[in-house]
Amino acid sequence: MDLKQYEHAKFSMAEIIRSAQAVDTKDQDLMSASRDLLMRLADDRFNLMLVGRFSRGKSTLINAILGAPHLPTGILPLTSVITTVRYGSRSQVVLNFNGSRLRQEIPLARLAEYVTQQSNPGNIKNVAYAEIELPVELLRRGVFFVDSPGLGSAITENTQTTERFFPEADAFVLITSFDSPLSDEENRALHRIRQTDKTLFVIINKQDTVGHEERGQVSDYVHSQLERFSFRPVPQIFSVSARQALEAKMSQQPDLIAGSGILRFEEELLRFLMEERAEAFLSNMYERINDFLLERRNLEKQAERRSAYETLLDRLRELRELEAEPSSATGLHYAPENASSKFSLELDKRSGCRICGEVLDAVFHFLSKHQRDLVISPDAQREHATRGGFCSLHTWQYENISSPYGVCAAYPELAHRMAVELQKIAERGDGPVWSAEHITQLGGSQDSCQVCEVRVEAERKAVKEAVAMLQRPAASLSGGLPAYCLLHLAMVVGDLGKGRAAETLLSAHAQCFERMAEDAQRYALRHDALRRHLTSEEERRTSQLMLLMLASHRSLCAPWNIQTLF
Repeated sequence: MDLKQYEHAKFSMAEIIRSAQAVDTKDQDLMSASRDLLMRLADDRFNLMLVGRFSRGKSTLINAILGAPHLPTGILPLTSVITTVRYGSRSQVVLNFNGSRLRQEIPLARLAEYVTQQSNPGNIKNVAYAEIELPVELLRRGVFFVDSPGLGSAITENTQTTERFFPEADAFVLITSFDSPLSDEENRALHRIRQTDKTLFVIINKQDTVGHEERGQVSDYVHSQLERFSFRPVPQIFSVSARQALEAKMSQQPDLIAGSGILRFEEELLRFLMEERAEAFLSNMYERINDFLLERRNLEKQAERRSAYETLLDRLRELRELEAEPSSATGLHYAPENASSKFSLELDKRSGCRICGEVLDAVFHFLSKHQRDLVISPDAQREHATRGGFCSLHTWQYENISSPYGVCAAYPELAHRMAVELQKIAERGDGPVWSAEHITQLGGSQDSCQVCEVRVEAERKAVKEAVAMLQRPAASLSGGLPAYCLLHLAMVVGDLGKGRAAETLLSAHAQCFERMAEDAQRYALRHDALRRHLTSEEERRTSQLMLLMLASHRSLCAPWNIQTLF
């Protein structure tokens, strides 16, 4: 099981709880109990708190794990502000203030103005905590890094703020350093952490400042101190250079990354997240949901609904057995979304699909120009009337960008023609079938509509350009691949034919649809659990985005669109 499968297990549990709610929607006790379970699933987050004396490199370590210098670093003690790092659709900071429910969003570049001693001495700006939101996949799975103020600084509130957050932490990373390992303040923190009975990782930072012999001596000293605190088992100790790890990741030098010691810590952290923390959470939720269903089944007033609860209990048992299969229990790990594909997708902000966006632009530019011609040009009005006007879809698009005056100036010629043709049909009186066919043919259709011609031509051109771009060498493709809705993906892949380019494009789209499905499930869970404030921008947009990618943009949809595929 990896982190993705872990979340899918939570989504499956949520579906069982929703099914239980549907058994009797008027039962308020059922609704209340099931909502509590959904809230537990939605609130699932892991607070990994970094603790240590100021200037030990806590912020640098978080930056190294995330692979970029997101958090401010420096030698001055930070103010008494807890800084959390969580997932967000874009990089930004959300500030929360003491005594106020108001939240302020600021660019990440301005974070230092609120959390450093130099810019916010003594926390005169009254910041309670700062939430850094980053589009990093590990954070999307519910991991929260908590960067605490440094221990032992001249600002006593720093230590107090850090220690007050201890009960909220799910695990700790104590960061000391080779130049002065385990200060008095850090020993005090170890004592407090030991009382919480939560998992502790110990990092000795700045290994690049000492030789191998001294590293061993310091590691032995730290190990002996941890034994003195009666940790069982003794926490693992990691020798790291956070600065070198960050520099190596930013310059993409694998050998230097390995030499920094960061990989061993990351591997152990991810193992812990899944093998211990995630399994414990899932096991706890299985038990809670099972007890909930058994209790409902055994109620005397639920006798007529007993079979429904039995079915849900069977579903829960099957889910648990599936997760416990040997094939899924052999190893738990974090699998990056694009591990099997070099390219990710870039979605058009307006239309999702790149080709839909280009066709929309072409149609809009044509209608914007043509509406003027229809108002002032008798030739344009006669041609419009001869064609029977636009098709139904583009008639209303014309109306949307025009005005009552524009319609009244442009459409009389067409209305006159309809009057003449309808009168002819009335005078011939050749029967309703004959009349119905000819009446239908009077109006505009995809075969006669000028805008449809523009749309089809723009679509063909966009597909041709997409195929040419994808056929270039992979090394020349910068950034992500364009995203296409299903209709246009079929056109592009059809023209590409079999080969690596088509396979890569299809694989990237498969991952995109899987991500949208997860965002939708996460949004639905948080909605049911009354936790909508936890949703990211991506999750809030996913309902619209899924429909755009599945069915194309609504302004391009018409019954005959499928004919343009072949």
